[in-house]
Formats: sequence, C-alpha cells, structure tokens
Amino acid sequence: MAEFESVAAERTPNRSLVWLGVVLIVVGFLGHFFAARAIGTYIYYRDHIFGFFLILLVTGSIIAGLGWRFWKGRRDITLLIIGVVQALVGIVIYINRFNIH
Repeated sequence: MAEFESVAAERTPNRSLVWLGVVLIVVGFLGHFFAARAIGTYIYYRDHIFGFFLILLVTGSIIAGLGWRFWKGRRDITLLIIGVVQALVGIVIYINRFNIH
C-alpha cells in the first residue's frame, strides 16, 4: 500500500495548451523570417533563422530546467511558456526591422 502513495499522479497534458505553445513558436519563427525577408538577402535569412534556433535552444533550456524544478509533469505548461517567449522575441525582432537603415 505504501508503494501506491509514493507514486505521483501524472496529469494528462492539456492538448489546447500544447497546440497554443506550438502555434506561438511558429509565430516567433515567422517574426524572424519576415524580418529577414524585409531586409532581403541570403545572409539575413541565415542569421535570423540561426538566431531563432539559438534563442529557442537557450530560452527553451532555461524554461525546461525551471519546469523540471518547479512544475514536474506539466510539459504542456512548459511548451506554452516557451511559445510565449518565442512569440514575444519574434514580434520584437519583426518590429525592430523598421529601425535598420
């Protein structure tokens, strides 16, 4: 009986939060992509896409580490937070393309 008490109840991930996280990651990618497209050369595409994946790797690692520490078993929340961060960064990158002369 003690074995059952020590096992934590695993929640099923909320599919809508997972999909929202994925959509927000795509929005972040599109922010980088359209900023590079507005500037216009291959070098900018390469740099913006590389920057997106670098930011995704760094912020994703930090958020996943925090998720492992503070909200174990809630991968849907972790993916949602990563998506929000990526969407915010992508939108900021897209808006800042207007400042390049």
